[in-house]
Amino acid sequence: MGNDTANTTDLTRRQFVGAATVAVGGLALGACGGDGGEPGGGGSPTPLRILILGGTNFIGPHQVRAAVARGHEVTLFNRGITNPDLFPDLETLIGDRDGDLGALAGREWDVVIDNPANIPRWVRLSVEALSGSVGKYVYVSSTGVYVPYLTTDIREDAPVDTIEDPETEVVDGRTFGALKALAEDEARGAFPDSHLIVRPTYIVGPGDATDRYTYWPVRLSRGGEVLAPGDPTDPMQHVDVRDLGAFMIKAVEDDLAGTMNVVGPREPLTMGSLLERTRTAIGSDAELVWVDAAFLREQGLPALTYWTEPAGDYLGMMQVNGDRAFAAGFEPRPLEQTAVETLEWFNAQDAERQELRSGLAAEREAELLAAFRAG
Repeated sequence: MGNDTANTTDLTRRQFVGAATVAVGGLALGACGGDGGEPGGGGSPTPLRILILGGTNFIGPHQVRAAVARGHEVTLFNRGITNPDLFPDLETLIGDRDGDLGALAGREWDVVIDNPANIPRWVRLSVEALSGSVGKYVYVSSTGVYVPYLTTDIREDAPVDTIEDPETEVVDGRTFGALKALAEDEARGAFPDSHLIVRPTYIVGPGDATDRYTYWPVRLSRGGEVLAPGDPTDPMQHVDVRDLGAFMIKAVEDDLAGTMNVVGPREPLTMGSLLERTRTAIGSDAELVWVDAAFLREQGLPALTYWTEPAGDYLGMMQVNGDRAFAAGFEPRPLEQTAVETLEWFNAQDAERQELRSGLAAEREAELLAAFRAG
């Protein structure tokens, strides 16, 4: 769900902290060439000067690598705290979204990509500092703006969440989507004809600090009986962080504007196929034991990783329409590749990082399976 970073082991999307407007802009489609998700197709794009706010955490590095590979000139703006040595050859301007934007003065860029802002005031300060200095403002929002997800096939013109106190800077499960929507408004208002709002669903892949998808290849690789939540037919959506990064560079090359959902895969995915395909891809012999949503609710577990029963406020959470992004050239990689490479990344981490931040501890999983069978 955008660039939010909370552990969702026992939480629904309304309940977790992000750290990832009723009027929604249209989408202007440029050239849609490209294959395999590579930005801009096979030709050489006109080099752009791209400013990336953040750029060294989860989403940003993949944007940076895609942009550099395509010959663009990239400047980073951040506090110099997170992974400061990641891109030693790139210009990095040191500052803070929360008021210390002086390093941006007197400079010009073709595009700015705003990754880390969950608070509208941060976007307001950024657009004020960059007004007249950049040609296009790209803001990474979230499909979390659509809370509650009362319908299916949710498109970009669907109503978004609101909040009684639009000035709050408390980012939690109740405020996350509404604050993202208000932050979108700041970008639209300052760049009415030259903004691009990207609304990704749950972002997964190597480097994900939440372990929401990572839990599944890791758990399946350990074998044995694996608690599979809900019904195998429950819909699921996510986007690999590498595909999101590459597509955003393609989008700025093609001068796309407006608002778009970025969700995957292209064909409908279910919880059953997600787990079966992940299990097959990593060569696991684990046994899936399906435990229904009603039992999980009784056990105080309304959600597990990024699965939630598709009902009530969450009916359409995993049924967001991504046609605009697909038409613009978004190409998700196969789930199998994400599974294998996510597991490889996780296994290469140190012991401390291999404490999973989502999912079920082994003892809790065993307790739940025993209680489910006892009926």
